[in-house]
This record gives sequence, C-alpha cells and structure tokens, in this order.
Amino acid sequence: MKVITNEFAAIADVCQKSKIGKLLPNAFYIHTDALGLLDPILQQYEKEASALAEIAESATIVKFATDRPKISYLYYPDFDCDPHPKLQKTIIVHLNTKQVFQRQYQNSKNPPILHGKEAFVTPDYPLYQEFAQLTAEELALGLLDNPRIIGTLQQWQRLLFDHGLDFAGHHVVCPLNNNYAVKKEPNIDKQVAISPRTKLSRPVRVILEEELLNYSTSFFDYGSGQGEDVSRLRDRGYNSSGWDPHHSPENAIINADIVNFGYVLNVIQDDQERQEALTKAWSLTKSILVVAAQVLVNNRQQGLLAYEDGVLTCQKPAQKYYEQAELKTYIDSTLEVNAIAVDLGVFLVFRDAKQAEIFRSSRFVSRLTTPKICREQQEFKDHEKLLTPLMEFYTKRGRVPVKGELAVEAAIKENFKTYRRAFQLILQSTNKQEWDDIKEQRRQDLLVYLALGNFQDRPTIRKIASEIKEDAKALLISYKQACLLADILLLGVSNLEKIGELCQKSPVGKQLQGAIAIHMSALDKLPPLLRVYEGSASRIYGRLENANIIKLYYNRPKISYLYYPDFDKVAHPTLTTTMEVDLQNFAAVYNDISDHDNPPILHRKDSLVATDYPHYAKFSQLVRQEQELGLLADFSAIRRLQGWQKCLQNNKITIRDHKIY
Repeated sequence: MKVITNEFAAIADVCQKSKIGKLLPNAFYIHTDALGLLDPILQQYEKEASALAEIAESATIVKFATDRPKISYLYYPDFDCDPHPKLQKTIIVHLNTKQVFQRQYQNSKNPPILHGKEAFVTPDYPLYQEFAQLTAEELALGLLDNPRIIGTLQQWQRLLFDHGLDFAGHHVVCPLNNNYAVKKEPNIDKQVAISPRTKLSRPVRVILEEELLNYSTSFFDYGSGQGEDVSRLRDRGYNSSGWDPHHSPENAIINADIVNFGYVLNVIQDDQERQEALTKAWSLTKSILVVAAQVLVNNRQQGLLAYEDGVLTCQKPAQKYYEQAELKTYIDSTLEVNAIAVDLGVFLVFRDAKQAEIFRSSRFVSRLTTPKICREQQEFKDHEKLLTPLMEFYTKRGRVPVKGELAVEAAIKENFKTYRRAFQLILQSTNKQEWDDIKEQRRQDLLVYLALGNFQDRPTIRKIASEIKEDAKALLISYKQACLLADILLLGVSNLEKIGELCQKSPVGKQLQGAIAIHMSALDKLPPLLRVYEGSASRIYGRLENANIIKLYYNRPKISYLYYPDFDKVAHPTLTTTMEVDLQNFAAVYNDISDHDNPPILHRKDSLVATDYPHYAKFSQLVRQEQELGLLADFSAIRRLQGWQKCLQNNKITIRDHKIY
C-alpha cells in the first residue's frame, strides 16, 4: 500500500528510537538476523518492501531511509569472515511508487565497504565481540577519524598502506616482513604492471579516429605488454608489430611511421631509465609518436585518482603519476618538441613540425557540405567531373587552390586558363551565398586555430605549413594580419561578461543557469570567441572520449564534457561520464556515474543541436508533444531518471522511438 505522510513519520520515529541497529542522519541499518527484534511497525513495513522486491536470496543488511519511504537491501556475502566486507549489490524499493531498482557492485574495482560491523548486529550475535574488538583497535589507531575518506575499498586500502597496516582475521597487524613496515614503495615488476586489455587501448583508438593510421603506414608498439594492440591491429589488416622486454623480448625493435609508447612511463621507477625509454621510442619514430600515461584527476567521491583509458583507480605507491600539464612538459622537455594533447593522458608528437600544425588546425575545422547544383547549365554538366575536385577543395579551405595544390590543375587550366574562371562557372550553377558562407566559416576556423596557437609557440611565417599560409593570405590578407586578429580574439576569453552575452544570444544550445549546453556537432556553429573559450580547455586535456554534450559556463571559467550514450536512439538518455575543466587553475574533475540507479537525464534534445542535425525534426516533435501534455512543467522533479519514470507512470505514458503512446 502507499505510505502516507503520517504513517511514514511514525516509521521514521521508531527508527530513531530503536535500541538496536545503526542510526545515521538519514537512514537506519540493521542486520537481517535482527529484523525479528524490531518494533512490529518496522517489521510490517519491511515485509511490504520485501514482497515488492521479490528477493530470492537473503540480504545481509536492511537500510531504512528516514527521510522518505524507501528500503534498501544490501548484500555483503563475506560479512562474517571479512573484517571490512565489500558490497556486492543493492536492491532499492520505493514504497510510495512501488518501483524497484537494483545496483550491482560485484565487478566494481572500488565498491563500498563496511566499518563497525558490531553496530549492525545484536550483542548475542556469535561474532559480536570480534567485531567490537576490531573497531576498538581501529579507533585507537585513528583509522576511523575521517569517515568521509574510508567508505570505499581503494580509499581504505590507501589509508592502510599509509599507516603500514594489514589485517589478520579481525585484528589489525603491522607486518614486519614487507615494505609497508618501513614505509618504502615496493618494486613493481613491469611484467605485471601493465594489465591485459579487452579492446584497443585509447592511444591506438585515437590514431584510428584521427585517421592517422592507414594500411600504408607502419605501426610499432614499444613496450607492447602482452601485445593486444599489435594483434588486434594486425587482425584488421594493418602493418603492426611490437616489442616488450618481458612478453616479447625476442622481437625486433624497428623503426615505424607511428610508434606507440602507451602507459609505460608510469611503471618505470628510475628517472634516468624513464627518460631513456621515451627518447628511444622517439628515435624509432618516422612520423608520429603516441605517448600515453596515467594522469591524476580529481573525483568528487574519491579525491585524487589515476586515470587510464577511461578507468579511474587509486594511485599505486610504486608507480609514477603525472598531472596532465606536467606530462606535456615532461614530453616537451625530454624530446624538445611541442606535444599535442588529444585526450586525458594521451599526446601526439609529430616528427614534421608542419605536419603537426596541419593536424592542430584540422581539429578546429567546421564540418561543411559542398553546395548542391541548383541551376542546370550545359557547360557545367560537360565539365562537372573535372570541377568536382575544385568544389571540394573550396569547401575544405574556403579559397581556390594555388599552384601545386590540386591534382587536376593541368586539366582545369587547359579548359579554363585559371582556377578563378573555372570557379565562376561553378558559381553560375550553385548558390553564391553558400560559398560566401563557407569562406566566412573557414575564416573563423583559421582565427580560432591561430588564437589557441598563441598559448604555445605559434609558428613564424617561415615555419608555418604552406596550406595555412595560403589560407591566411586568401581569407585574412596576410599571416601577420591573421595573427593580429587572432590575438585580439584571444583577449576576449577572460571576459566572462562577453562570454555570457554571446552564450545568451546563441541561436543554438540549451540555455542553463550561468551556462549554455550544446551538442558536440554544433560546436562549430558558435561564435569564434566561444570556440576559443572551449579550446582553452581541450588544448590541454583533449575532450572526454565519446563526449557528445559540452557545457560552457559564463558565471565562472569552466568547461564540462558530458557523455550520454545512445543520444540519437534514446528519447531521454542518461548521463554516464563527465569531465569538468576549471580554466582558472587548470584542474580536471572526472566522474563516472554509469552504475548509478538514478542518474541525470536529458530533456529538450532539440535545443542542443542545430536545425540541420539529422534527427532534429524527430527531437523537436517529441518536445512539443511533451510540452502539450505538461510533462516538462516541473524540471526539478524530472531531471533524474526515477523522477521522470514516476512522471510517465503517473500520466500513464510510454515513450518509444521518440513517440508517445
């Protein structure tokens, strides 16, 4: 039955007054063995919850929420034998809505753990004295002084390591025969430090996503571990090989177009050896060196953690960790280069500085389409195949080519004498305004790239790639003039008032309090200053892998990257991972909430994308219907999954494939 306010107030009061169990500010906990000793009101209340949950096996702890009608069943399989048992799963029952949710921890590397087990049981529990004695020992040692930092397995293990402590049964011990006792960092065997992977590593995925690796380039993995990347690339048809001092010492160490040096720096303990290994990897590189290492990021729940390939772990004492900016500085100073950040802990180093600049500039190129033919002309039809490469070039660069830039140059000049005459014929068959828009967009792209280049060593005119030099000449009079305009643009990044004004006037994006949220596909539709503002974060940290939503804040200098899986397919996708970059102190906060049972969800997806987005019409129609039905009236009630599910249930509505039933 539905729990009414007065009934629940009585239930909460009984919880508060119970002489057994553990009482916290918003919850009351009890071991299942003691349920029969509770007040009959609580026993009946719990029976209603267990009937809804249809619990097949016995839970260990029952948690009565005292601020709302909710009961949770917590499973600690090793409650009796483990001094601090790990939570395996939780079943959550909402008595008012009769909704049941389940959360699994059995595959988690950092599950919640229990402390003070005697508080959950009664004094006649067989192991009560052992539990109580353990807690007394831990209190005396100060291990429980700060409950906020010991709630999960890895936090607890780190604290024990710092104190040089371990457990023997339910007693705290200080081993004399290991490194903990003398507070030394144990030597980690590099053979076991790099764990086997189940998919391509992030640095390898980067070079594939950026189309840097193709079937004509060679790939060498220097420090390949068990060779998963090498074998997977080889299976895909790439020229791939690798070497590792432990797993494949017999393999040849060879030069290659692309060399991967992935997550090796962290496990080399000696500074000199670490530097020599990086230098060796660079000496093998013909074109591009990929350097990846675990970097330290902040996590709201667990503090400073190590990030590698989308996974957060506690720091291991014998490994070397870097801040993101520190890693770039280390690579740059060791190799005398200017490394490019493409993700957290992943950098690219180009052998050819001009190739590096072309790659940098490509990261700020807007996605544009070649204008369609709108007026049929016989002369154009006769030369359409010849003119198509010219149209594609102009779409890519916003200008006509110069000598040597187009493969069909000779044929075009034979028929039209000059590129400009050929392009005049194109204009007669297409919409001139569309070409003007392309030119303006490429002008903005160039300014964004040059503005962000000022954070580093922006190339002089003698060192700049010829393509970029010609772009500057055609779009902004000269390279010198282009740099001057870019510097003026960059000055605006620190003006949050101006940033806010542009955000609030933006025709694309969802207006939030003190911020604007947009889909990644719409980033290049923002004004140049906002693109530079976002680039101030991505130039250091790259962008969160798979991120599809970006938040630009103007009430403080901060950029957030958010990942909502199935953005296109699911009407209201749930948030799984975020990365926030504080532009004031250049710190990153990474959060993975993929296992949360009540995550934030997206509404009004149409406001996040541009009108030319492939699914815009479908998104927009759904939002209109939801508004007409009043489903979006109270955002605070529907911003999370369970609130939205309750709203749909109350209105007897189902949404499938962006349609309301």
